[in-house]
Amino acid sequence: MMKKSGLVLVSLIGLVALLFVCGCTTTEQPASTPEANVQTTESAPVTQSTADFYRVGIDAAYQPFSMVGPDGKATGFDVDSMKWIAKDQGFEVEFIPIAWDGIIPALQASKIDLVYAGMTITDERKEKVNFSKPYWTVNQMVVVKEGSPITLDQVKNGSVIIGTQRGCTAAIWIDENLVNKSFMPAANLKLYDNTPLAVDDLVSGRIDAVMYDSTVMNDIIAGKPVAKIGMVETNEDFGIAVRKDDTELLEKLNAGLDKLMASPDWEALKQKYKME
Repeated sequence: MMKKSGLVLVSLIGLVALLFVCGCTTTEQPASTPEANVQTTESAPVTQSTADFYRVGIDAAYQPFSMVGPDGKATGFDVDSMKWIAKDQGFEVEFIPIAWDGIIPALQASKIDLVYAGMTITDERKEKVNFSKPYWTVNQMVVVKEGSPITLDQVKNGSVIIGTQRGCTAAIWIDENLVNKSFMPAANLKLYDNTPLAVDDLVSGRIDAVMYDSTVMNDIIAGKPVAKIGMVETNEDFGIAVRKDDTELLEKLNAGLDKLMASPDWEALKQKYKME
């Protein structure tokens, strides 16, 4: 996502994997926010954080919250929101795409300063990081190949092969509610580096269903021969994650979120990225 003004530079961390969404198109930035200049080589240096400069970890394959297009530019609802907050609170940001299952370790290791990429607030994660106030709520959408007879009940009782992104909430839900309770063999949970890969395997017939965040799934399946069959109600709140000791940064983020969500720009961003 999720997750998000000054001149914004996007660089990569050398030891952390970058995910790209093929065919993802960038959108025009709001007039009040400058375009991001992106460094796309793994050898590009990562700027050290200061009191007025922060490195933002994002998922490069999490449209419409955060994505990096073929032109190397970071865009998305969270990216534009972060730019707005940075301008309002008087600091600059650099966006760093990181593989999702390594993004909290990267935060804890101070390779980034915050995560703004549609991260669900969970009790397990709150043991490792602190979260801002919630800014978005999602449930889990389930899709199947067009024409498939598979039902939502079959997915929820674990009788089919389900694909999703490694480390995401859908994977956690399936593991906790189906695999760990012996409703589904562990081998029937297929994990991918990103959800578009899972949808490709669904179209190819290698798996039976894909489960993922509802707002994001709409973009992923657009134009593909797949059908929605329902939602798993998880009511997940998204928040911005920071290290436990970064209380000053957290205060800035919460103050900026309050002002953004109360402004007309919040509705404009929702419309721009077709959030609802």
